[in-house]
Amino acid sequence: MIRLSRLADYGVALMTQIALAGDRVHSAQELAASTGVPLPTVSKLLASLARADLLVASRGARGGYRLARPAHDIPVGAIVSAVDGPIALTQCIERGPGACEVEVLCPTQHGWKAINEGVQRAFNAVSLAELVWPSAQAWVQSGAVPASDDPAHDARERATR
Repeated sequence: MIRLSRLADYGVALMTQIALAGDRVHSAQELAASTGVPLPTVSKLLASLARADLLVASRGARGGYRLARPAHDIPVGAIVSAVDGPIALTQCIERGPGACEVEVLCPTQHGWKAINEGVQRAFNAVSLAELVWPSAQAWVQSGAVPASDDPAHDARERATR
């Protein structure tokens, strides 16, 4: 089965949480509490996401993390790659030419390359904003957030800035 690593899943969850609040700065402790992800894992992920220029980190008493650019400009593929490295379904794709002993004899090599490129395109075709809006709308529909405080509207507004 093909699935995201737990760290990539957590990274997407953290980025979604940050995107929902717009330009507000979030501490690692706050994000750990709101997502249920352990603080050491949150800290590691935030550092990786900041190194990939997806988050901006600020130091100090009011320091923390915020999105480096609007949510609609952050592809999900960039988040996954920041956490796990390049998206690759097979070792020959992940490690590049010469990494596999049977590469020259492999009849599926080109097929896997095409499949991997398709998966990468799919991940990069979905923005963080597209992940945020359905979540926010579901909160309103469930009654967890009053419609007057519609986070879907707020998220859409922030994503278009």
